[in-house]
Amino acid sequence: MAAVDIRFATRIYRARLAGARAARLNEDLKKSARSIAADDAAGRQWCRDNGYNGYTSYASLDDLPWRFPEFADLRAHLDRHVAAFAQALDFDLGAKRLTLDDIWINILPPGGVHASHIHPHAAVSGTYYVAIPKGASAIKFEDPRLGLMMAAPLRRRTARADNRSFVYLQPRERAVILWESWLRHEVPRNQASEDRISISFNYGWR
Repeated sequence: MAAVDIRFATRIYRARLAGARAARLNEDLKKSARSIAADDAAGRQWCRDNGYNGYTSYASLDDLPWRFPEFADLRAHLDRHVAAFAQALDFDLGAKRLTLDDIWINILPPGGVHASHIHPHAAVSGTYYVAIPKGASAIKFEDPRLGLMMAAPLRRRTARADNRSFVYLQPRERAVILWESWLRHEVPRNQASEDRISISFNYGWR
């Protein structure tokens, strides 16, 4: 009898902040994201200099949870979800722990994209979704073995999700998606008629 085992699985964690308090927090984050973008001249200049179509606070504001209480509230939620993901990954953290290193705002306008990349100086990365209008981009993940497949045939269009070279996850507002930071990902063209707003973050093993 033959068997096909699954080994070396790539795990992606998905959850959603639920309830009235989470809905209020999301509205506060939505207002703050737009207000911060309007006030952050350095961030907007960085986006222009680097050809980023939209706004990100990645290079200009590195202390959002200390500046704004709604980001501190979000961090408390993220800490719990990252701890649950670490358990699912069987991480042996020893005397250290996973700690939030970076958190930043992304506002992707209609037509905007975020090219394929990894987060090389972190252990766990993720995104919290603030505003996902109809037609907004999914997040696209790439099989980490793709560059090693060499002479492998293409996958069928009907391939199962665990056999595909690329997987698209369509988030909802208030969703949390986590992955190990070496996993390559991108945001394809935003085909919505409104801004797609998210908050991305990195956790390091400290």
